[in-house]
Amino acid sequence: MSWLVSLPALDGRDYVYRVHAPSDALRADLFWAAFHCHDDGPHPRASDRFDAALIWRAGTDRQI
Repeated sequence: MSWLVSLPALDGRDYVYRVHAPSDALRADLFWAAFHCHDDGPHPRASDRFDAALIWRAGTDRQI
């Protein structure tokens, strides 16, 4: 299953990452997978505040 995780960054943009994880994955695990992917890239620093992230299943508009 694919999840989408949106992380706000210091440049004012939101960066969205696709995370492959089971349907019962914990939100914290999804957040950290996306955060570490972002942190390894060339983009400006993302917020490490868990509450600032938006997480939803790919193909839906419903946030969890």
